[in-house]
Amino acid sequence: MSKAPFKQYQDSVVDKLQKAFSQEKEIQLAARWIADCLKIEGWIYTTGTGHSHMLAEEIFYRAGGFARVRPIFDEALMLHTDAAASTDVERTEGYAAKLLESYPISSKDVFFISSNSGRNAVPIEIAQLAKEKGAKVIAITNLQHSKSVQSRHSTGLKLYQIADLVLDNFGEIGDASIAFDGLDGKVGATSTVIGTALLQSIMVQAVGLLLEEGITPEVYISSNSDAGEANNQALLTQYKPLVKGL
Repeated sequence: MSKAPFKQYQDSVVDKLQKAFSQEKEIQLAARWIADCLKIEGWIYTTGTGHSHMLAEEIFYRAGGFARVRPIFDEALMLHTDAAASTDVERTEGYAAKLLESYPISSKDVFFISSNSGRNAVPIEIAQLAKEKGAKVIAITNLQHSKSVQSRHSTGLKLYQIADLVLDNFGEIGDASIAFDGLDGKVGATSTVIGTALLQSIMVQAVGLLLEEGITPEVYISSNSDAGEANNQALLTQYKPLVKGL
């Protein structure tokens, strides 16, 4: 008897997680950048288009997450207003410049950009613009997929070719990972679970680095715990005027 489909998916995720966590050098370097950024009161910027915006949400206003996070959420690039139209917007050159106009990105900052294919104009141009402003750009992407397709940007570049540091989610071409006889295309996407695990591993490592240096980072505690309310209210009072959407 063949293995149950959910067990096949489990195997796929576990295999990809093991590969993702083998990127120890990249994880440690990203964590070092985060720690250094927070020491000088820089900001952690984070964004993604389509389903990749969930990776930006993963480290924003999250229990155990850093307070100095500025997510860039744009409804036109997300799925809850017009999912199909968001695909067209993501491919529009020049859109990123308008999107970033109100964000004071600087050389103190680290910028996470998540894009599974890394081929579309908006994430590519966000990476270019963030680098121009001196921020360290970290891409979370699917290298196998990205290298199998042509860029949709006029430069011919893809996200992984622009970023200062690249973390591979080791996904399948097309993201979905499980094939069925009689079904065109695969099911069971893996980019979100792998991407969020990578992000959290970097943040955990950064906390360890800061504590080793005698620095206690500002982090949110679950608002549904007794200890969280006062801690989070103090952070909100400090950062709500500085963080769009907080």
